[in-house]
Amino acid sequence: MLDVQTIRRDFPILDQIVNDEPLVYLDSAATTQKPKAVLDAINQYYLEDNANVHRGVHTLAERATAKYEASREKVSSFINAKSTKEILFTRGTTTGLNWVAQFAAQILQPDDEILISVMEHHSNIIPWQQACQKTGAKLVYVYLKDGELDMEDLKRKLTAKTKFVSLAHVSNVLGCINPVKKIAELAHEVGAYMVVDGAQSAPHMAIDVQDLDCDFFTLSGHKMLASTGIGVLYGKEEILNMMSPIEFGGEMIDFVYEQEATWKELPWKFEAGTPNISGAIALGVAVDYLTELGMDTVHSHEQDLVSYLLPQLHAIPGVTVYGPKDPEKHAGVLAFNIEGLHPHDVATALDYEGVAVRAGHHCAQPLINHLGISATVRASLYLYNTKADCDKLIEAIHKTKEFFNGTF
Repeated sequence: MLDVQTIRRDFPILDQIVNDEPLVYLDSAATTQKPKAVLDAINQYYLEDNANVHRGVHTLAERATAKYEASREKVSSFINAKSTKEILFTRGTTTGLNWVAQFAAQILQPDDEILISVMEHHSNIIPWQQACQKTGAKLVYVYLKDGELDMEDLKRKLTAKTKFVSLAHVSNVLGCINPVKKIAELAHEVGAYMVVDGAQSAPHMAIDVQDLDCDFFTLSGHKMLASTGIGVLYGKEEILNMMSPIEFGGEMIDFVYEQEATWKELPWKFEAGTPNISGAIALGVAVDYLTELGMDTVHSHEQDLVSYLLPQLHAIPGVTVYGPKDPEKHAGVLAFNIEGLHPHDVATALDYEGVAVRAGHHCAQPLINHLGISATVRASLYLYNTKADCDKLIEAIHKTKEFFNGTF
């Protein structure tokens, strides 16, 4: 079990008053708060080690490079990649998915197909739309059954025409956990690449990319205790060696001649220009923090909170909860609506009670349209949340209902 009260002391931002109420932060699916260790690492880099990486031989440059590459090693171990060559630093999940889609645009042919689901984040839709528009390939959607991915629909639509399958490991709206290991097996049987959007899974559960046998896996640092503007694209080494660099310039070159150039080996051929050094260092410290807690322990804690909160949400009259009803199939992302109330009004009312949630389409408009709604309220849990936070949310929902019902 996590010692959550001790953990919360590592997050000073949580100890504040919002609208005369103690803050209850339930928006970690959007971005997580940062522990002091991560903030201290960023500060230390700029105070003591600020220099560019890979280029200088002076002491500061060597220290910065050592910390930057140490973070790559930590991430590699965290997701069990075969080597650091398979770990590319990016700006975040969006960048990683765009890089893969640009690779796809170089090899797709007319009548090829890309299989995604209706629950995808826009970052896992629009790049594929663009790839299809450039190549004449077709974008095929898998739909839902009982708030989850319809595996029978997926099996029907996965054919020899399918060249890429790209799915969220965990939906950022429904909270369902997709069986990407099984789907990767099915994708490889038809010769397709398997791409996993791990933005909502890597911060919350143990990830083993070799066990999943995915060809690509993306994650965002800011959703797992690190700073914004840093992320990772994992790719199998043999595939990354096939891919052309996406950006060109300093750092990723081997030799430059007047009319041509050659590239460095992996992973550096993909990292053009000065990287987000402090962000990469912060990500490494965040990985250390999560590793010390243990990802199985983090996941167990969140599932305990979901098992506590989800039935209470379902029990409130007039509240519709989206996603699987079984807590064991539901990650710590809970989207809901209150009958007769706009989600933005609900989120504002909850904020008056000190409860921070998200309201909107959550960058998943095809899913929201498929559900026949305009938006949802979303509460998302993380390792620093408690059952008392869940109680406060339930209490605030009841107060919100009473307020608006009294007004109307």
